Amino acid sequence: MESALDFHHAKALLDWQIELGATESIGDEPVNRYEVPEKQAKPVSTTPAPVAAPAQTIQADPVAEAKTAAAGADTLEGLRAAMAGFEHCELKRGARNLVFADGNPNARVMIIGEAPGRDEDMQGKPFVGRAGQLLDRMFAAIDLGRNEEKPEQAVYITNVLPWRPPQNRDPKPEEIAMLLPFVQRHVELVNPDIVVLMGNISCQAGLSKRGITRLRGQWVQAYGKPALPMFHPAYLLRSPHAKREAWADLLDLQARLRGDT
Repeated sequence: MESALDFHHAKALLDWQIELGATESIGDEPVNRYEVPEKQAKPVSTTPAPVAAPAQTIQADPVAEAKTAAAGADTLEGLRAAMAGFEHCELKRGARNLVFADGNPNARVMIIGEAPGRDEDMQGKPFVGRAGQLLDRMFAAIDLGRNEEKPEQAVYITNVLPWRPPQNRDPKPEEIAMLLPFVQRHVELVNPDIVVLMGNISCQAGLSKRGITRLRGQWVQAYGKPALPMFHPAYLLRSPHAKREAWADLLDLQARLRGDT
């Protein structure tokens, strides 16, 4: 028969275990752990475990994807949609609007500028700020305009980049490269008689050359069309002395349209 001391001692031990959280039994009978044989340690293998091959990440090719998207556009609206769906250009994330084009798509003259500025980004149209106003005056001087209905009196305007670069910085070469297929397809769909390359960036995209002071006024081939590099109107606003050369280029363009050269 158990003594009172043994009973109280056992009860105290049980209460102590309950306080520790041991409130449920996991077996019908108690186990004497001193009588349980030790588990044999697993032998250590000297053979190195096979190293799993790293998963291969397929890198997207923005230029190839742009070519595919542009080639699939059969209309100007289709091209605009393809550009809007192009996700590889980071400029898209910081721009308010996609700046596609303005003017008459049946025009004989297609003007390709560089990239949208603040006003263009806000309105979603190319050349609508101070430079755009000067552009309109320049071409009005040779009887051409973006709002003209007759193709022989109209111009059609777009840019190399459809999204505004931050702080109006110059486009990066990789940005030009990935968007160039859209420009090429744009020219193919409009099919103008003449392309005007406005500024250095436009020349870099269409001719793979820069140096507008050397290139302006010389007829070249760009996008499969006769092309005339000209000073950008923004440059003319900063450098009024260059307007003489710009006027000479406009007269040359007018003569070409008339068939005089």
